[in-house]
Amino acid sequence: MSQIKSIDPKTLSVPELHQLLLSAVAPRPIALASTIDAEGNVNLSPFSFFNVFSANPPILIFSPSRRGRDNTTKHTFENVKETKEVVINIANHAIVEQMSLSSTEYDDKVNEFVKAGFTQVPSETVKPPRVGEAPVSFECTVDKIIELGADGGAGNLVISRVQHIHVQTVYLNHAGKLDTKKLDLVARMGESWYCRASGDALFEIPKPIFNKGIGVDQLPKHVLESTVLTGNHLGRLGNMEYLASAESVKTLLESREIKDILKEGNALEKQKQLHKYALTAIEKNDLKKALCILSCLV
Repeated sequence: MSQIKSIDPKTLSVPELHQLLLSAVAPRPIALASTIDAEGNVNLSPFSFFNVFSANPPILIFSPSRRGRDNTTKHTFENVKETKEVVINIANHAIVEQMSLSSTEYDDKVNEFVKAGFTQVPSETVKPPRVGEAPVSFECTVDKIIELGADGGAGNLVISRVQHIHVQTVYLNHAGKLDTKKLDLVARMGESWYCRASGDALFEIPKPIFNKGIGVDQLPKHVLESTVLTGNHLGRLGNMEYLASAESVKTLLESREIKDILKEGNALEKQKQLHKYALTAIEKNDLKKALCILSCLV
């Protein structure tokens, strides 16, 4: 079993704690936030302290934190306090390098749309423009700003209410819904790392809300002690609604594969072989058979 290093966050410097938090709490979606000041100067900057928090009402929250090195605030923060409007543009792989460039701390009143080479498109319900290249853009009004502290590194929660949404149709599926595979989204990790939500990085898991799984605790004891099956495998099995029926187990016990396994004289080896056989069924997504296999050993 691996060793655990326990840390009191108060013993770390702000940069050390910042690095630990950002590496551990990841991947984080990116809000490419476009804002405008009272004089009409446009600003664009990405923030990975960001997520969706409500659908009714539709609320997005991002946090332009105070700078750790000198405790100053960012132009985005000053703009949303001043105008109470923001457009949150979603970043995907097609614009990730331009998005990163827009994070450069240019002087006040410098337009990052121009610096990053983005198309500035007028919004319909708010004054800040949206990013023409973004797959999705949310025009928002700011309901509230919560300042979490007064020192460097402190977050500022910008609670943003969605007023209008723009979606590039190229990212829709045949049913007119956003297609995760087409979106090709990116997210922030620790240090300079990003990740890309595409290809083998994507996988599906049935949502437990659609059924009431039996739970891992209902699996046979030897399964819980398996050296072959992982916690992920047990989680999938525990999401099944029913244990294997006595009839299906009885039928499987007559199969050549199960008979050969049960002939093994060494109890641990027998268990290992049975678990490997169940694993082949799990990998084929035949969870009913996997449960039945595992039920052949009492």
